[in-house]
Amino acid sequence: MNTKNSWLRLLVIALAIPVFVLNGWLLLLTLEYFKSIINIFVTATLLSFLLDYPVQRLQNYGLKRTIAILGVLLITLIIFMILGITLIPMIIQQFDTLIERFPSWIESGTQQVKTLESWAMIRHIPVNIGGVTFQLLEKLSSQVQSLGGDFIGGVFTVFSRILDVVITGAMTFYLLLHGDQLWDDLYKLFPARIRTPIRLALKKNFKNYFIGQASVATLIGTLMTLAFVIIQVPFGLLFGMVIGVMALFPFGASLGIGLICFLVALNSIWLGVKVLITAIIVDQIIENGIAPRLLGGFTGLNPVLILLSLLIGARIAGFLGLIIAVPLASFLKSLITILQTPASESI
Repeated sequence: MNTKNSWLRLLVIALAIPVFVLNGWLLLLTLEYFKSIINIFVTATLLSFLLDYPVQRLQNYGLKRTIAILGVLLITLIIFMILGITLIPMIIQQFDTLIERFPSWIESGTQQVKTLESWAMIRHIPVNIGGVTFQLLEKLSSQVQSLGGDFIGGVFTVFSRILDVVITGAMTFYLLLHGDQLWDDLYKLFPARIRTPIRLALKKNFKNYFIGQASVATLIGTLMTLAFVIIQVPFGLLFGMVIGVMALFPFGASLGIGLICFLVALNSIWLGVKVLITAIIVDQIIENGIAPRLLGGFTGLNPVLILLSLLIGARIAGFLGLIIAVPLASFLKSLITILQTPASESI
């Protein structure tokens, strides 16, 4: 009898796997079809999460919520306009100049590798990195050259989608104004005993994460830029902002630091070492002194699961998927725990 039940269980699992895969494939097709709408809604939701904190601060000073929302949106718009007039043109200019100088940096890196090999051969040290390095530099050069056109074209494409920007801004306003009602309706889909735990888990894994992660990323980008300018790194503003943007998701700051140090080392290996030491000092100060207070180790995810969620998020939704992958995975973990908790413990 037990053997028969085991075979039936295996048969059910075998039949369920194709259905699960088919449903997943149909879900991906649906997400791809509504990708632009989903991107607008997710972006507006993230902005509403971030802006709700200063809105609540203004409400504590006695302002009505509508006035507080309009004030925060106006300040945010002014900040973006200032950035668009000052920093963004400078970043685009530095990126364009980097693309022009990159072939000479590749040549400089090649010469430095040859010098290192010659130095090692004189001292009878078995070092043979020339072939691999040359292939890597050739691929990197072609990728950067193609990235230049994609980046500039992408910037103009973003600025040309004025309608999407307007819709996102309007949706952000209404989410700030009526978002609580929307989430209350969504919470009603769950049984009454787990609505409060789910609400708390969602706030912990999304709202707190984005506020903390955005604060850390802004701080890293600002301090890295200042440090690069002080030690006179070429394209310091561009490189600092790249690290800041990559810091929006876990392990991104370390990956950005490694990439920037490699690029700078192509031009001057000693300057690359200098950048590496400076970036590590700044990153460690933030990661060990400031980030724990802002993020609080909220995810509770294994690093392997974090990397896996980042890969899946990037594959499904690109950069936006990278940003929401970790808090979504953490929320799903919390949701599973909540659903497995007995009713007597969840009350």
